[in-house]
Amino acid sequence: MTDASVPSPDTPHEVLASLGDLTRRVRAAQRGTWFPLLLLGALTLGGILVGRFTFKVETVPCPAGDAVTGGGCTLITQGSALYWTLGIALAYAATAFFYIRRARDRGVGTRVRPYILTGIALVGLVAATASWSTRHGMSQPGAPVDFWGLHLAPASGVTAFLHRLTGNATAVGLPLLVLSWVERSRPLLLLTLVYLAIYLAPLTDGWAGIPVTSPWSSLPHFAVPGVLLLLGALGFGLAELPGKRTRS
Repeated sequence: MTDASVPSPDTPHEVLASLGDLTRRVRAAQRGTWFPLLLLGALTLGGILVGRFTFKVETVPCPAGDAVTGGGCTLITQGSALYWTLGIALAYAATAFFYIRRARDRGVGTRVRPYILTGIALVGLVAATASWSTRHGMSQPGAPVDFWGLHLAPASGVTAFLHRLTGNATAVGLPLLVLSWVERSRPLLLLTLVYLAIYLAPLTDGWAGIPVTSPWSSLPHFAVPGVLLLLGALGFGLAELPGKRTRS
């Protein structure tokens, strides 16, 4: 009587392959990248209308020591800190609800908590920074900018960079980096890096042909990143359709 070795259908290689396939299917079922991108894109484009209707130009006394005589300085204010703080916070809350509801419907877990907690923490940090810098009222033209006790020159490149950094680059861009890590998504990482590059680019006022004195001066600053986020939402939404998700 001879013994013949019959290969088992469940070899270690096949087990690992099936486990890897299961992991990819679970991750695909957990993903909902299009939803936060849609909310943030709509919120960014909404900032254009907020900037339009909150635009105000007024003449104020020039800082002491200014060589201007017989007149004042022009102070332009635009935008609403309440709109961005409340809007982004609601977007993160809606994203948390969406992911939890989606996880329950599909019977899989969700790993969106790091993204939500990071987003809310950074929104609070941005709001606190804005509140600190304006706690004594809006800075007058030419006056130093108070950044957590550091009095920076308003026309310096460092001040301009910090102004861009402590805005949507922090409240939106950095949490999206966390989401790309949570969802193991290289396309989202690439999209986020492009988004951050757009927001942190040292563009001068009026680069799009719209002067800073126009009520629509915020349009070029919000239109490009807003459209980028909406296009990303469209792309991820199409990629997460049931048929394509099953084949992935």
